[in-house]
Amino acid sequence: MHVMVLGAGLSGVTTAWYLTRAGFQVSLVDRQPGAGLETSFANGGQISISHPEPWANPGAPAQVLRWLGRADAPLKFRPHRALAQWTWGLRFLLECLPARAHRNTVAIAALALASGQRLRALRAELGLEYDQLERGILHLFYSRGEFAKAPARAAQLRAFGIAAEVLDRDACLEREPALATCAGSLAGGIFAQGDESGDAHKFTRALAHRLEEGGVVLHRETEVSALETGSGGRVVGARVRRADGSVDSLRADACVLCLGSHGPRLAAPLGLRLPIYPVKGYSITAPVLEPALAPYVSLTDESRRIVCSRLGDRLRVAGTAELDGFDTTIRAARIAPIMAWVQARFPHAIDLERAEPWAGLRPATPGNVPLIGRSARPGLWLNTGHGTLGWTLACGSAAALADLMSGRRPEVAFPFLAAAEV
Repeated sequence: MHVMVLGAGLSGVTTAWYLTRAGFQVSLVDRQPGAGLETSFANGGQISISHPEPWANPGAPAQVLRWLGRADAPLKFRPHRALAQWTWGLRFLLECLPARAHRNTVAIAALALASGQRLRALRAELGLEYDQLERGILHLFYSRGEFAKAPARAAQLRAFGIAAEVLDRDACLEREPALATCAGSLAGGIFAQGDESGDAHKFTRALAHRLEEGGVVLHRETEVSALETGSGGRVVGARVRRADGSVDSLRADACVLCLGSHGPRLAAPLGLRLPIYPVKGYSITAPVLEPALAPYVSLTDESRRIVCSRLGDRLRVAGTAELDGFDTTIRAARIAPIMAWVQARFPHAIDLERAEPWAGLRPATPGNVPLIGRSARPGLWLNTGHGTLGWTLACGSAAALADLMSGRRPEVAFPFLAAAEV
């Protein structure tokens, strides 16, 4: 059975890998000249199993209201006339209801744990190198009020089976000495020892290389313009445009949609309304000047919603979420808070003059729960909508989809889609 995976980012490449291992003939299609060059290119670098709570939670509406009008707000809404933006926003508010937020958190936690196990097994099997560090993630609190809630949050994580330890200020410094330069305002933290960090683009590129070595065809610089259907409305392939402008049809027995924020556009003509909207995130990547001054433990500033990961001799700092349609403009006003954060926290650690800014579109569902499984159209499968947790959930999502397409029930407890037959 030939399965064509549409999209060669983290989701697409991992999907192709696990499908290949399950015995399918697989091909990949991507509009870029290589794998992992869009949303997977410069994300925060965290395998953040310890952050299953979605942005849509009971405290989110009040928090968003407090951020309105702030140029440095972690979440910024730029209104458009597009109905999709407003519809997504209303559904986001619905997912903030306590029962829905809890349900989503439980589902994400289960998938994240399974995904972490899959990633470790895959890395051991293939010997992949992608600037990975297994030093956990330290969630930092710079407000006593926020830190007071840390024990309850850590207890909830442990209830999910996620290791979490509450650390006071001194224990945080012991875990990551580079924090000493900004320790004055630090209240404490939560340390998640099972978390990791690494370069998602390097991982995706390395895995794509292994796939091609094994015979998987990667159609580079090939943009999918439409899904093609046959008898009974079954999806039988895709209409594509090559780099030279030529138009072609690629056929397969089944297709998997892994095109991130662009997936809904292709699904809509088939009557499928995917609840995915692009949430823009920013990052900078800068060379490390003084290794002792730059952190090795991956960090999450819970107050500022900024994350920081050591990637070899580079430091990646990422943050913010912006609802601004498909705009990928790198706005100086949004990069500035990230630059200011790292300058204040780790002065002299990195070369800010050589920092490379980046912005990418994260495909988010309102509750941050990805869409994995069979669509309502025969022949079309989904593995998309991972939002801010694409790197965290990639291997688990792909392995689960391969199980579903093989007729097996995945071991992880998750609300997989099951709307149509193969």
